[in-house]
Amino acid sequence: MNHPQPYLVGLIGNGIGPSLTPALHMAEGRAQGLDYVYRTLDLGALGLAPEQVGEILRWARSLGYNGLNITHPCKQLVLRHLDDIDEVAATLGAVNTVVFEGGRAIGYNTDTTGFAHGFTEALPGAALDSVVLIGAGGAGTAVADALLRLGVGHLSVVDLDVDRATALAQELGGRHPLTRVDASSFDKLSVLLPGADGVVHATPTGMAEHPGIAFDAALLHPKLWVADIVYRPLDTALLRAARAAGCRTLDGGHMAVYQAVDAFALITGIAPDAARMTAHFRNLVA
Repeated sequence: MNHPQPYLVGLIGNGIGPSLTPALHMAEGRAQGLDYVYRTLDLGALGLAPEQVGEILRWARSLGYNGLNITHPCKQLVLRHLDDIDEVAATLGAVNTVVFEGGRAIGYNTDTTGFAHGFTEALPGAALDSVVLIGAGGAGTAVADALLRLGVGHLSVVDLDVDRATALAQELGGRHPLTRVDASSFDKLSVLLPGADGVVHATPTGMAEHPGIAFDAALLHPKLWVADIVYRPLDTALLRAARAAGCRTLDGGHMAVYQAVDAFALITGIAPDAARMTAHFRNLVA
């Protein structure tokens, strides 16, 4: 009797105990008839420093891991320990998925591809002439690159740290020279949002630990689509306000699921059932 290849996968990061990614991967593995084990490698719990990510990669490769997901604070630190980096991940300067293949460690970024896939699925035909991105951190960077690959004509990056927003806008402009990218501050949202097609929120505001809305909900209008990357809770205060204002919306579950969908495909070479993973994810969140 032929048995399917077993898969051993891990997640490296700090404070990752509550992550839904292991359950999401293993449920899809079972559904595919795979022997699929996914372990969390929490740096804090193991007494390891983020700078030891290179050692952890070597251990994982020696122990027979097929792949790893990488999260905060190691997405940049892991770069110099890889044998090859996918073009999209190299452009972003951040890796969240490592695949061990033929003795090589190859890095990918499925945060950015995950947002793009989720956006295309949930907001088909959404106007992309002018979009405002709120949040210039790691998640915002991944989302920004996805938006530009999707064809946004003018992207305004807004952050409490205007210098950080400016630096990201300059990086994006260098990578996408045919697109207009600029930086702005929160007090300019009253000028930016009335003429925008869409807004993406990529800050922690709205999470269970950080309730609220990052900007004045009175600026929302029916011609605006609204995307939130927060997924705990799925139905954030921002999305509720957006629906009340007549906006089309995209919740953070789409990005969370599709980063896992893309990672599963990279690690196994098997196309997962995205609808099944979405249903399982939403059951887990509920």
